[in-house]
Amino acid sequence: MEESQEITVNAGDIARLAGVGRAAVSNWRRRHEDFPQPVGGTASSPLFALPEIAVWLRANGKSFEVSLGDLVWQRMRTSVDDLRLGELVARVGAFLLFLRREPAAWRDHGTKSLTRVAGVTTDLPGSADLRLDDLALVRLVAELAAEHGPLEVFEFLFGRYAEAHSRQLPVTRDDVAALMVRLAAGDGGVVLDPACGVGTLLLGAASLAGAPKAGAPKNAREAASEATSKAVFTNASKDRETSAPAGRKTVLMGQEINETNALLTAVRVLLRGAEARIVAGDSLREDGLAGELADAVVCDPPFNERVWGHEELAGDPRWEYGLPPRGESELAWVQHCLARVRPGGLVAILMPAAAASRRPGKRIRGNLLRAGALRAVVTLAPGGPDLWMLRRPDGGRPPSQLLVVDAAEDLSIVEPAWRAYVADPEAELSGESRTVRIIDLLDDEVDLTPSRHRPQHGGLDFLRDFTDALTRFKETSALLPDATPALQPLAERQDLPTTTVGELAKAGLITILQAPARMSADEGPLPVLTADDTAAGAPPSGRTTLDPALVMIRPGDVVTTALGAVRVITHSGAALGPQLTLYRVDPQRLDSGFLAGFLRSADAARIHPSSSRLDVRRARVPMLPLSDQRMYGTAFRELFALEDRLRETRTLGETLLRLGFDGLVDGHLRPCDQGA
Repeated sequence: MEESQEITVNAGDIARLAGVGRAAVSNWRRRHEDFPQPVGGTASSPLFALPEIAVWLRANGKSFEVSLGDLVWQRMRTSVDDLRLGELVARVGAFLLFLRREPAAWRDHGTKSLTRVAGVTTDLPGSADLRLDDLALVRLVAELAAEHGPLEVFEFLFGRYAEAHSRQLPVTRDDVAALMVRLAAGDGGVVLDPACGVGTLLLGAASLAGAPKAGAPKNAREAASEATSKAVFTNASKDRETSAPAGRKTVLMGQEINETNALLTAVRVLLRGAEARIVAGDSLREDGLAGELADAVVCDPPFNERVWGHEELAGDPRWEYGLPPRGESELAWVQHCLARVRPGGLVAILMPAAAASRRPGKRIRGNLLRAGALRAVVTLAPGGPDLWMLRRPDGGRPPSQLLVVDAAEDLSIVEPAWRAYVADPEAELSGESRTVRIIDLLDDEVDLTPSRHRPQHGGLDFLRDFTDALTRFKETSALLPDATPALQPLAERQDLPTTTVGELAKAGLITILQAPARMSADEGPLPVLTADDTAAGAPPSGRTTLDPALVMIRPGDVVTTALGAVRVITHSGAALGPQLTLYRVDPQRLDSGFLAGFLRSADAARIHPSSSRLDVRRARVPMLPLSDQRMYGTAFRELFALEDRLRETRTLGETLLRLGFDGLVDGHLRPCDQGA
């Protein structure tokens, strides 16, 4: 391909394209004098000419193929420096939006139609020049879009960009974003995110409103291209619209201080066919959506900002509940969100855990409680963030209670607790959620930290819970001595001939399958095995809709997480979740328990310090007859069972400890008389 002549790659790119770890590339450079010399970059991060690398890899028998998707991405990486890469991704996004809206213009006039891009994409934010001067890149992008659709191509390119700049991009955790959208914006209408970053929360709102789900490639040619490039185009929805569910039409509004990120957000939502208005600017200082009222606001604002406009905004009418202290920028965001939602509308905003108790903010917290604006405080993870749920007062009688939830160990408890509270704010809730009388919170501290208001057990409930936890702990721990596997110590270490997982895959003993990077979450009839399930040895807890791109697990499959958890599957009927890899063995030649044990034992040696991710293909596995493999497999399965039992015992022990401490403190338990 002529277009590859100008393209350079770094060591990480070479590793990804060749399907090896970065260490392998370093070894090639040290051991092979004919390895191509750098053509640019720095001593610590050299750049190599892609055509030279391709020739060397093929000459040395290395698996290597440059797909059209990789070619587009590498050309973009070569065209600009890292500081301007986001801007280039956004420009390509504008071109893809043009292709989506006027496909006939490109088909009939090619590059001559580029003069129409600005006129067709006037709803993109900012005044940045959206032209693409690299016509070779334009043609490559158009060819790729013809195969996969503009939306899937953009999400592929954005995914590569996000991977390369993960520390700089503001991204809300997927499960938290989905929860926030369901709680605040489940009824549709106008949804606002005043600190939208790269659009995670707004995309969640668009998806909830009926945006298309992830799709598979359309034919065998696309599937082959996907496998060759390792470009997961199924991250994105197909380039089509679907009708929203019955109810209010969803309209998306957002503002982002970084102009490039605002443009990326706009492209992402507009490519999905959403009705949206995204603006660039500082929401607190220069509100680009002033005068607009949303039906719901979702927000993940920047934390601990010292320079947010305290002096210049001192008299701002948004501070209805008090002027935010200089060090409490998050309380400025809370009041900004309340000011931009209609009376009766909901706000879901992430807050640092300390915002629930810091002394400078107690006056505003108290005023929010008195007005009935603050409805719930939820701990999402140990140390934060917390989720605050607010409702703009509409003249009705404010509630007398605040919902507090400690969901650090189980996010699934939040939504039922919130729904129950909304249905009856005065009702008593039990479990890890409870309602606290607001009058009891309006003391000298106004401390809203959920852990401080841990639910108190009733006498009978506590007695039942404590007795049950004590009994189960005794039963489980009593079985541990009998759970140890029969292993024989050897006087001398036994050396066995080994091979690698990668070589076993090449020989056909293992088929390696990767789950789609994204899939529709928390909905649909199909169970999904998640990374957390795999690490905890738990049954599938996720849900998704049916899709031909999904990987269905089978008994005997070996599943690994990115951080080293390994599990042998015993039941079928569930899909493989994101961030999981599946190893399907040929049972006539390889024992799954044998493979799982060696993957589990070698994981620490295969985690790269630069990426903190497992490179399982490099793991070494002994070459043994199947009968010997099965002996090892039986021993490994016993160890896995012991690991599960220890995990269960630890969980029961932690529950018993918590109930024991709580019972002694609140008077439900007393120490036994040692002399009795």
